[in-house]
Amino acid sequence: MPKNRRVAVVQAAPVSFNLPESLAKVRDLTENAARQGAQLVVFPEAFLSAYPRGITFNTVVGHRDPEGREWYRRYWDSSVDIPGPAVKTLCDIAKENRVHLVIGVIERDGGTLYCTALFLGPDGAYLGKHRKLGPTGAERLVWGRGDGSTMPVFSTEVGKIGASICWENYMPLFRAAMYQKGVEVLCVPTADGRETWLPTMRHIALEGRCFVLSSNQFARRSDYPEDYLAFQNQASDSIVTVGGSCIIDPLGNVLAGPNFDGEAVLIADIDLDDITRAKFDLDAVGHYSRPDVFRLLVNESSQKLGTPGWPQSPTTESEE
Repeated sequence: MPKNRRVAVVQAAPVSFNLPESLAKVRDLTENAARQGAQLVVFPEAFLSAYPRGITFNTVVGHRDPEGREWYRRYWDSSVDIPGPAVKTLCDIAKENRVHLVIGVIERDGGTLYCTALFLGPDGAYLGKHRKLGPTGAERLVWGRGDGSTMPVFSTEVGKIGASICWENYMPLFRAAMYQKGVEVLCVPTADGRETWLPTMRHIALEGRCFVLSSNQFARRSDYPEDYLAFQNQASDSIVTVGGSCIIDPLGNVLAGPNFDGEAVLIADIDLDDITRAKFDLDAVGHYSRPDVFRLLVNESSQKLGTPGWPQSPTTESEE
């Protein structure tokens, strides 16, 4: 049976800090990808509804001020409840276009924000989520940390899909855990458009013998509010997020991108049998592993405060 699939990576910017208008843009861009035959559509990190690039929230060590707190409130107001109305809209968009949809959102849970990837099915089902395990640098100021309970890999008609967000891809043990779960199509919402990112994506595809779909925003100053604390002295058309989205095959070959030219929908046809062909000489969790020397322990239990049964159930053990 043929295993050819068509996938899409969206490179665009939301209407930052405006959830309804950002959702409208998701609808338009998903329709664009679906018209081109895409069965899986991947959106960037924090697309709903802002990657807070450049902003400090007026914070230094030992001090916060009212203006910075107000910007946090605005960020929280434009974020996503799971479940909630925005997720329902995303489910509708996926169903209307009969696509698998993977999208980066800022999730709010109580008073905490998380950088999260959502998975929606072509039947309109909410499949699940992945919370970023380690916010990078100043991201830790505004985002909480995920735990091992949200590291799913879903078996779908477009392959076994999972997500790793931005610099999680520099966590070797996280990558190993995803390979152990059998990920075939790794969706990578990101905010990194540096020239070092493409070789990272090629390395991971080659290492994991999987397809890698990396989606970054392409944003201009005008995509942020006029009173946004960063970029105050920049022209409205100045580029503040450069893109660089790409699609890579299991041997590290670039199938689409990297694109640094503007907003775009990158399309590629993939053959899932290429994964088996690539594993002929390297299977990182099979014949190329050494479980007699190395072992990976993965704790997939929820770490919520007040989780019944503390201390946690024993850590699950995976052999690499």
